[in-house]
Amino acid sequence: MKPGIVAVPERREHSNHAEVARMIAIDIIAGRAKEGSKLAGDAELMLRFGVSRPVLRESVKTLVAKGLLTTKARVGTVVRERAAWNMFDSDLLAWHLQAGIDRRFLDDLAEIRLAVEPRAAALAAERRTEADLAAMRAGLAAMQREPSDSVAFANADLALHVAVANASGNPFMRSVGGVIDVALRASFLLSAPVEEPERDIVIMTHRKIVDAIAARDVEGAADAMVGVIFNGLRRHGAARTPSERLPGSHRLIAPSRLLTDKD
Repeated sequence: MKPGIVAVPERREHSNHAEVARMIAIDIIAGRAKEGSKLAGDAELMLRFGVSRPVLRESVKTLVAKGLLTTKARVGTVVRERAAWNMFDSDLLAWHLQAGIDRRFLDDLAEIRLAVEPRAAALAAERRTEADLAAMRAGLAAMQREPSDSVAFANADLALHVAVANASGNPFMRSVGGVIDVALRASFLLSAPVEEPERDIVIMTHRKIVDAIAARDVEGAADAMVGVIFNGLRRHGAARTPSERLPGSHRLIAPSRLLTDKD
């Protein structure tokens, strides 16, 4: 495996066309298939992936729908510019992890989280129900119970954030769940809070979110969410603020260890 490539365990079985779409997408995201370039012809791709023409065409249709490719008459299938990609698509986000992530990608995730999650926390403080609070507390309890470098810990963290988004009462807030999922998975892949002081900080900052929402403290909930996001950036060495791009930020990051479903 090349340095900088992050291998993420698959969570479900892929159909043939979905697997081919994933492999083509990773080539595009990693820059092996350049923006504006043509994909190889059908015959070459069918041979490479060992699939039939219908399977290949279904794969291309999938990537066209996600904004990575376009098909042009008498030209062929062309890789689209990055600005056209549907970055909220859950598959596309997951493929970024598999292709390799850099500091800019982590900062971009943080920026969109900062644009949405503090407001979601503020709304949750206004609108939360007892059932919402129970879901947040369950996530926090699981974080306290599970090993810090385990999938169960990362899933509990995600569950807490999703519970906050749900408590906001705004379905658009919940729609960025895929962004939060990938941001948290990337953070734990790169730097799980294994050391006791780091673990304590992570749990304490998340408890502040839940406590502020329970107290209907709108400003406190938003501030606590901002603190959690910045702490994640600090822990894996990204920019201190999302706008501070670090020198060499284009370099891919290789995690010291990978989470697997067996952890």
